[in-house]
Amino acid sequence: MAQLTAEELAKIERLNGILFPYADRRRKEMIARKGRFVHYTSAENALNIIRHRCLWMRNTVCMSDYREVLHGLDALRRFFGRDANRAAFTDALNECFQGVADEAITQFDQSLQANHLGTYIASISEHDDREDAHGRLSMWRAFGNSTARVAMVIKLDLALGKNAKLGAELSPVAYFTEQEFADEVNAVIANIRNNREFLQSIGRPWLLTTVRLMLISAMVGLKHEGFHEEREWRIIHAPWRHTEAHIPSSIETVGGVPQRIFKIPLQNDAEARLTGLDPNELLDRIIIGPTQYPFAMYEAFATALTEVGVVDAAKRIVISQIPVRT
Repeated sequence: MAQLTAEELAKIERLNGILFPYADRRRKEMIARKGRFVHYTSAENALNIIRHRCLWMRNTVCMSDYREVLHGLDALRRFFGRDANRAAFTDALNECFQGVADEAITQFDQSLQANHLGTYIASISEHDDREDAHGRLSMWRAFGNSTARVAMVIKLDLALGKNAKLGAELSPVAYFTEQEFADEVNAVIANIRNNREFLQSIGRPWLLTTVRLMLISAMVGLKHEGFHEEREWRIIHAPWRHTEAHIPSSIETVGGVPQRIFKIPLQNDAEARLTGLDPNELLDRIIIGPTQYPFAMYEAFATALTEVGVVDAAKRIVISQIPVRT
């Protein structure tokens, strides 16, 4: 994959605003407030992430929410199951290139099995400044059965094209009601109509690919509104799409279930133009969750971070004082 030119990045920026308005807004909001992300996990898993310098991505069919992908697919089917909705979508796209809408939907339908069975994700959450000292209560409770839990607060550069050769996409989860989802798709339809000349200028192949990706993103990035407190973003990898990715895989056993795992390398790679992934740059702080063993964990993580080159490791560790029973 060649490095994107300034002209290509400008086109992608505008295209995102047209076809991915929700994700585009959220990305710009995070950049504007210099937002950080956080990964809540068990202390054992956090230690493995640091020691092995990689973050595991699991298949969506193995996630705790068994409807990780099906919820989004159901939303798409309900919307496009209404003749008026499908006609509005296809008419707007076909004004750009005749037949492009049906071709995009056909390609999406043909790849449903690959999307359902061949999508791997890692989950992170938005982190607020006010959570620096103690973390988020609802997330600690999600690991209620664990006596040792950790929040890994990280800094990510959300500039377009950043680490493109990694072969993964970072996208915010949308917790839409059915009406909110319909409103968002209708906004996309209006955007297509209002930007017809620009969409024609990028050419049919690029538009076709991006529309198909838009449908895939909706399927993978929608969750039930009841999960909204998670404020999740997903790192998404689809090996059948990301064919030049720098994300190795292996067969591992998780909870007694053998499965393929993809591993995001937490290290820079000058040749692949991967930067900002080294733990010393990536990690803002570690918050040790409510536990009976805070000082033992403090010492363990300070040592582990130092061993992988994190500067002033001990100063990046905070012990949460939220009084949650363990």
